[in-house]
Amino acid sequence: MPSAATLLSDVFGFDAFRPGQEDIVSAVAEGRNVLAIMPTGGGKSLCFQLPALMREGVTVVISPLIALMRDQVRSLRAVGVEAGALTSGNTPEETDAVWDALEAGRLKLLYIAPERLAAGSALGMLRRIGVGMIAVDEAHCVSQWGHDFRPDYLRIGELRQALNVPLAAFTATADAETREEIVARLFDGQAPEVFLHGFDRPNIHLAFEAKNGPRKQILSFAEARKGQSGIVYCGTRSKTEGLAHALRQEGHNACYYHGGMEAGDRRHVEHRFNTEDGLIVVATVAFGMGVDKPDIRWVAHADLPKSIEAYYQEIGRAGRDGAPADTLTLYGPEDIRLRRSQIDEGLAPPERRVADHGRLNALLGLAEALECRRKVLLGYFGEEAEACGNCDICSRPVETFDGTQPVRMALSAMLRTGEWFGSGHLIDILMGVETDKVRQRGHSELPTYAVGKEYSRPQWQAVFRQMMGHDLCRPDPERHGALKMTEAAHPILKGDEAITLRKDVIKSAPRRPAVKALVSDEDAPLLSALKAKRRALAEQQAVPAYVVFNDRTLIEMAEKRPTSLDDMAGISGVGAKKLERYGREFLEVIAGEVAEVHPSRRKLAGRAAGGVYDQLLKAQADLARGEDGTAKPMSCTASLLAKVAEMRPSDAGAMTRLLGDRRAERFGAAFLDVLRDAG
Repeated sequence: MPSAATLLSDVFGFDAFRPGQEDIVSAVAEGRNVLAIMPTGGGKSLCFQLPALMREGVTVVISPLIALMRDQVRSLRAVGVEAGALTSGNTPEETDAVWDALEAGRLKLLYIAPERLAAGSALGMLRRIGVGMIAVDEAHCVSQWGHDFRPDYLRIGELRQALNVPLAAFTATADAETREEIVARLFDGQAPEVFLHGFDRPNIHLAFEAKNGPRKQILSFAEARKGQSGIVYCGTRSKTEGLAHALRQEGHNACYYHGGMEAGDRRHVEHRFNTEDGLIVVATVAFGMGVDKPDIRWVAHADLPKSIEAYYQEIGRAGRDGAPADTLTLYGPEDIRLRRSQIDEGLAPPERRVADHGRLNALLGLAEALECRRKVLLGYFGEEAEACGNCDICSRPVETFDGTQPVRMALSAMLRTGEWFGSGHLIDILMGVETDKVRQRGHSELPTYAVGKEYSRPQWQAVFRQMMGHDLCRPDPERHGALKMTEAAHPILKGDEAITLRKDVIKSAPRRPAVKALVSDEDAPLLSALKAKRRALAEQQAVPAYVVFNDRTLIEMAEKRPTSLDDMAGISGVGAKKLERYGREFLEVIAGEVAEVHPSRRKLAGRAAGGVYDQLLKAQADLARGEDGTAKPMSCTASLLAKVAEMRPSDAGAMTRLLGDRRAERFGAAFLDVLRDAG
């Protein structure tokens, strides 16, 4: 069996592993139980796909979404790997083809949904096909209190024991608590080898803004990135439809996606997003784990996500190809109230609600951060980081002020009104606005009435928002969302602690210019031509464009301008199968007419044996009629020359056994000279 490095190059077309991949691939290939936590876009799939090719038997991949399974199967087949999926979305012909490949022993990876494990026949079927390993994608779905919990993931541990095979679990989102749950449920508490490979995605620009006309803010963000693929996440189904309509009115190619749509309509949107360049999908979180498009250039949140893990996973759908990507997250006091009430009114036990408030606090701490956002985000996941230079705070440091006095005023107003009111009424009291409600309740007589006149309403709204963000007060669901002090507020109210707030004047930060060109002006026309060729080939084959080649590969082609198949084989993402299938067509776009190459030589493209083959061909041409040019013409077949180039016989005897007596007599000595010179 070829080595991992050889398979990486020949099959997947990569010269080197990404950070952390090689150790994981080795552990999985050796049959150890593994839990790998890697950043979204960090190359998790390769860490079980490559070992599957190195191991005996079928690797069963348990994956949560049909769209994700189909996408990975398509990508594997495109590089020449036999893979299939058994899903409820299969046609009878697709299912028959998978069974035929299994019965013939050709299939290396079988994708199934966790729900299939509930069928009584599943275990018997898996025993019969000779499973050698189980890989679990999106392993955090096993966490009962996680945001993506899937009950059928709980059966995987039993399956591992029943089949008695190694298990490799992968996720991008797992704090310490979730990791413990994965180990307990998938590995029966027996600690696997854990690989924790950083959560940083340095190519993603992080930005937050307080809501101030959120529709206008999203439209402005999208306008600066016109023509680029993006996702806008919304908190409600109706908002997805309204915002998609507004984007279309502004000339964007946009559609919506939510759980209330018919299954066929959702599949249509998924297909469009995968195949169309520059489409914006405005979606609820239902548009989630199945998104595997590598060239999403931006993700915006029109509403605050549910938790810091959800935020991390959702922004992680941008820039999976490693090229620059942008994010923007909008938030306001109503978002905070909604998220708090969802936790308090949920069915989780008290300790879980405390943990969920903690996760929300971490996200709000990121939203109200006073220093580099990446430092704050990675700090939550237990990593230390320097200021990143790639977030809104690094590019435009926030102004701060000592917020102790206004916070104490606000807390006092809260207490003196019995914690029965929301921020709107409390701001009226603090600003001395004598509304009917203030007058009827006698709140104009309170000592806190009009003590905060020096601040404007937007400034007071920002103070209350930040107080909720710092978890100094929470909406009380039993009092219709009235604000109630938390324990954390008492030291500030008593004067024992101070608090620093952002000077939030509620004006938009200047819009960061989009990464409009991924290549130089000189290379841009060629990149456009390569994308057009890719789109045409993808449409012919009815596959997403990135299954042919992703943007990163086309960018490298445009910049390096390969002129031969050997050059093309050196482009990242061009493996042997893709070189054979697409190499000539893309070369013609770059270099015009390309000379025909024999298939035996084409298989050696990009390898040392290719250059040796060329030297052998030249030596053969010189001796085709013998040394004196008068002998009867003789030659070796292209496949025989390829064998010599690959096997490199080291002496005359070995050369004769390979070529036969007559050809060895004519070419043997010259061929041995070529091989010696080639080292």
